[in-house]
Parts: sequence; structure tokens; C-alpha cells
Amino acid sequence: MTLNITLQALSDPTRRKILELLKEQDLAAGELGKNFNITLPSLSHHLNVLKQADLVTGERQGQEIIYSLNLSVFEEIAEKLVKFFKK
Repeated sequence: MTLNITLQALSDPTRRKILELLKEQDLAAGELGKNFNITLPSLSHHLNVLKQADLVTGERQGQEIIYSLNLSVFEEIAEKLVKFFKK
């Protein structure tokens, strides 16, 4: 994971909203989609960007993929930012 990829993924408001929803609970794509006025292919694109940045993970449960936050990446980002701004 590079910081550039992560920051690019976080730059989109839809992706940030997805992360906020996943902060509350793990959700399937269909459940996430109910919170947006976008097509499922668009939602899938946003989820793929978040997965490529390692911000979310997906686990297949039957016919659904359940998405959850990858908290270790958030900890790593916070650590890098603290080091960057530290005097």
C-alpha cells in the first residue's frame, strides 16, 4: 500500500461515505447501495478502488460479498501522517 493510492481513494466523497457506513457495521454491496443514488456498477467501481487501497476487505458469504474496514491500514496511515507532520 502506498500513501498516494490511499489518499486518492479517500479523495472521493462517495468512497468516504462507504467507509463511514462500514465503520458502523460490515455490509453487503446491496445494503451499501441503498445509501446512494448510483448504479451498482458505479458502487462496484468505488468498492474496487477501496479494495485496491486495502481500505476495505470483502469476504464471500453465500452469494454475497460482505465488506468491512481494514483497520490496520488506517492505523498505518495515521502513523505515516504523524511522522510526516512531526517536527
